[in-house]
Amino acid sequence: MELIERFLNYTRFDTQSAEESDTVPSTAKQLVFARYLKDELEREGLSDVEMDAKGYIYATLPQNLPDGETAPVVGFISHYDTSPDCSGADIKPRIVNAYDGGDIELSAGMVLSPAIFPELLRHKGEDLIVTDGHTLLGADDKAGIAEIVQAMVWLRTHPEVHHGKVRIAFNPDEEIGMGAHHFDVDRFGCQWAYTMDGGEVGELEFENFNAASAKVTIKGVSVHPGYAKGKMVNASLLAAEFAAMMPADERPETTEGYEGFYHLTAMQTTTEQARLSYIVRDHDRQRFEARKQFITEAVARMNRKYGEGTVTVVLNDQYYNMKEMIDPNPHVVDLAKRAMLTAGVTPRVKPIRGGTDGAQLSFKGLPCPNIFAGSINFHGPYEFVPVQSMEKAMRVVIEIARLACENH
Repeated sequence: MELIERFLNYTRFDTQSAEESDTVPSTAKQLVFARYLKDELEREGLSDVEMDAKGYIYATLPQNLPDGETAPVVGFISHYDTSPDCSGADIKPRIVNAYDGGDIELSAGMVLSPAIFPELLRHKGEDLIVTDGHTLLGADDKAGIAEIVQAMVWLRTHPEVHHGKVRIAFNPDEEIGMGAHHFDVDRFGCQWAYTMDGGEVGELEFENFNAASAKVTIKGVSVHPGYAKGKMVNASLLAAEFAAMMPADERPETTEGYEGFYHLTAMQTTTEQARLSYIVRDHDRQRFEARKQFITEAVARMNRKYGEGTVTVVLNDQYYNMKEMIDPNPHVVDLAKRAMLTAGVTPRVKPIRGGTDGAQLSFKGLPCPNIFAGSINFHGPYEFVPVQSMEKAMRVVIEIARLACENH
């Protein structure tokens, strides 16, 4: 099927983003894929195809309405970077046809098992695209890109299905929280849009975490350990002490639903200096602000104990809960629900325990809920995507374009 061939082709490109980079995009290899995508959109007959210097791609499927008729301009967005958490180089995908419900051996010592990942059983009998256990798959979010592109091709080749002007956009650096920072909402020119970046079939998300990053730096004093008494300040030990101040029951591995957390994503330590990177998350804005304050107070406690300036923190807000911006625009969610039902998909409205570019875009004036793209277990070697889920997601894109026109 052309949709799957398109996705598998996309996985050939290593598009991993890098959190510590100060360039846009954060890695030059993302631009290699971006240029390929731009050329592909032109080959597929889309118009107004353009890519800016930062790798943001915009394109148009022109409306095919009878003369004199108009419809809202609706958009679809996906990101092309993959997570820094796992290698995205030399991906070797394969298709497990008619999954039988058992263990899937990815490679020696690497097994994708329903005993650990029970969500596999929801896709028994389906065709699963998996990794070889050494990289992520990249369906987050190249599956979303493939679904959008294939939907545009389908609409272009089925002129009997009327639709208004449809805008699509693909961007870098979503995985490091920067995807929407340079997104040109005015250039995009939509009344509302959808990110195709969710997981399981039917997911429709318009609530997400409020999110911040916290970069903690600890200064130690390094001297010869044989003569260290009363002189050495071991930054590695202080880092462990600081990490222990974060509540053990408020970590990603101990929370679910609307529960927020503190997540230690990286730690580099020596005796002389330590750096800890946290992400801070909560759906509730007041609790979110309280979490940031808790980190600030933890830094102050450490400094009272070890001396002013020993520990410093830089807190940066990344995005906010899009629900505040979606609630005044209920038609955007209603349309997505009806499109899913028309496509034979039961909507599953749930909060995102994460964020999408749509959260930031909603605060930039573009209401932008998130729709499933099908990827499961993303950001690691156990990632997989059912072929049938991708087909359904593509169909939802088509139905949104069609129903937006009919409703108008």
